[in-house]
Amino acid sequence: MISASDRQPAYLIVNADDYGYFDCVSRGILEAARNGIVTATGIFATSVNLKEHTGWLANVDTLDTGVHLNITDQAPLTAAMQKKLSRWAGQFPDKYTVARAVLSGAISARDVKLEWQAQIERCLELGLDLDFLNSHEHIHMLPPLFMVIQELAAEYSIPHVRFSASELLQDLSIGTVIRDVAMKVAGLYNHRHRREPAARFLGMASSGKLSVEYLQQRLPKLKPGSVYELMCHPGFADNSEVSDPRLLQYHDWNGERETLTNPEVKDILEDCGIRLIGYRHLEIQGTRLIVPA
Repeated sequence: MISASDRQPAYLIVNADDYGYFDCVSRGILEAARNGIVTATGIFATSVNLKEHTGWLANVDTLDTGVHLNITDQAPLTAAMQKKLSRWAGQFPDKYTVARAVLSGAISARDVKLEWQAQIERCLELGLDLDFLNSHEHIHMLPPLFMVIQELAAEYSIPHVRFSASELLQDLSIGTVIRDVAMKVAGLYNHRHRREPAARFLGMASSGKLSVEYLQQRLPKLKPGSVYELMCHPGFADNSEVSDPRLLQYHDWNGERETLTNPEVKDILEDCGIRLIGYRHLEIQGTRLIVPA
């Protein structure tokens, strides 16, 4: 009989989105990495302050980095994409408008690929080691763009691509239901075209408001030997820096930071036999993700 101490652990990557989005967000992510359980962060490469924020990463060498590819917020890096956005004054519109533009061909997959290449190149020019790709508001799960992100991962030898997935509906608001249904449909299609294995995705049901209660409910259900990615959005709320009411309504930056640095969460991980890892600890063997002993 296998004892609890001999059982293989479940493995968990805690991945903070939006590094570089705002100063207060980057500072919160770093706090959650230094004093909490965050092990990776996705770089918001269109940030005007990215060079400065990249310098802040130098003192947190345990934090894996990837690119949080963006076509749904702020301004693009490429002139070609800016021209495509002329009806929106050169700024990315909301995710639903972008999705319609991509599906209708108003914005082509090639347009997106060129913009995302520029975002990856910007991160590389700043000296970042890139272990993964994902996207702002999960727009890469749109089937035409899922093919693009996989092509870019292969071209730049970036080993991991997030496979976003919905969880059981807890919030029955119209926006959440639309998101979760769309994610489910896209996931079913993209699964058939996925080139590499991906960590099992957690955090959609608590997106923007990750709590200790969610982790108490979800973490005990992780399967030994499996690899999981927990999406999170820690930060320091700063109304002088962030004034968009949509962002303020969606994000509980302080609450997430406090959750991720709460000693109780580390106790939950230990009690559940869950080992924190980064993408650097993973190997791909066939259709499986392996954490070498």
